[in-house]
Amino acid sequence: MKKAFFPILAVLILLLSACGNANNGANNGAGNAAEGNAAPANNAASNADQPADNAAANNAAASDAPATGTITYQSESGPVEVPANPQRVVVLASYAGDLISLGVNIVGADSWSMKNPRFADKLKDAKEVSDEDLEKIIELNPDLIIGLDNVKNLDKLKEIAPTVVFTYGKVDYLTQHVEIGKAVNKGKEAQAWVDDFKKRAAEEGTEIKAKIGENATVSVIESFDKQLYVYGNNWGRGTEVLYQAMGLKMPQKVIDSALKPGYFALSTEVLPQYAGDYVILSKFSDADNSFQDTDSYKNIPAVKNGHVFEVNANEFYFNDANTLDYQLDFFKKSFLGQ
Repeated sequence: MKKAFFPILAVLILLLSACGNANNGANNGAGNAAEGNAAPANNAASNADQPADNAAANNAAASDAPATGTITYQSESGPVEVPANPQRVVVLASYAGDLISLGVNIVGADSWSMKNPRFADKLKDAKEVSDEDLEKIIELNPDLIIGLDNVKNLDKLKEIAPTVVFTYGKVDYLTQHVEIGKAVNKGKEAQAWVDDFKKRAAEEGTEIKAKIGENATVSVIESFDKQLYVYGNNWGRGTEVLYQAMGLKMPQKVIDSALKPGYFALSTEVLPQYAGDYVILSKFSDADNSFQDTDSYKNIPAVKNGHVFEVNANEFYFNDANTLDYQLDFFKKSFLGQ
């Protein structure tokens, strides 16, 4: 319906402009066009009367204006027509931080994103939603929905708004940010952030290795739901930054057990075997962290040497652009004291 409406509107504008020209002269007609959405046409009609610098100024103003209409995003499941300047996005996966980093307004987000205290200010007006909250999502009137490929009610979500889904881990974490950027027509901004992040992380990694030693190892361990886990190099919690971006090493035990699957469950008794020279300990405030009171934990060399850096799991959980910046800054302060 919208596609049929715009051509009719364009014809009416042309007819009205013609009438205006007949009654008021060519200059008034050009002025009317400038007040509407036909700046390029106005520039062409006024070239004979306007100096070159005025025409350039008009073109610059048009290029700086927010994009309107739609673009086609080439998603992994095929082309999707999405808003060129989305204003009300619902995100049903761990990509809220990517959108926050790109300055995109979020009106609905998943529970994990809503629990992140670092996102609280940017999501203060957003509502917590899941892929089953169809009525609530409708009420939010989104112009774009972003989620994972295993999202429930995908066909119904597509009826509400253009919906883009991603397969977690199909592309690396930095490419993922670029793809999200493309989906909201901010691909250049996303790529610029990636280039800058790589540079900053590489420099920081070099400084850290110079201080702790090239062969020093780092483990990322988390206590969740009465269970301990150690993580590989692509499971959030700072693993991408430590192992991929900065090139720090993980213990061989971690490589053998967690690198391929992404994570590995541990008991308190075997925890020392997986602890590196340094440990990033991700903790939920409401989790059972009594393992820290055991001799098995207290006797870990990293614990004795003060090389355990504790983080708030709700803040450290993801690998979106916003969180990656936070993690990079945390590691700089923890390892380098800066």
